[in-house]
Amino acid sequence: MTPARPGEGTGNGLLQAWEILERIRIDAELVTLSACESGRGRDMGGEGLIGLSRAFQHAGASSVLASLWAVSDRSTAEWMHHFYAALQRGMPRDEALRAAQAEMRSQPAYAHPFHWAAFQLSGLWN
Repeated sequence: MTPARPGEGTGNGLLQAWEILERIRIDAELVTLSACESGRGRDMGGEGLIGLSRAFQHAGASSVLASLWAVSDRSTAEWMHHFYAALQRGMPRDEALRAAQAEMRSQPAYAHPFHWAAFQLSGLWN
């Protein structure tokens, strides 16, 4: 099963997994997909779930950070601030993820898991 593909030069402005799989090669330690539900894929028959996370790993990303559900713009910005601050302090990616979650949980406005649990890290964790 192949997703619908627009003709040459008639893209719809949405990045799709097939575009990454066929056209992109990167050398990145981390790709962050902060848009809503960016970590969810579609069942592609015998291929399993194909989504942006898997596509970016195929393209060369060591790890991908993506969300599993629709997240608030405000809480996502706050979460990303904590995550990248932890990375800048030298934490491995998995510890930075945990630190960002802990920081969000400590703030009453963001204590509910809706605000801090949507992001998952796939691929290499350190």
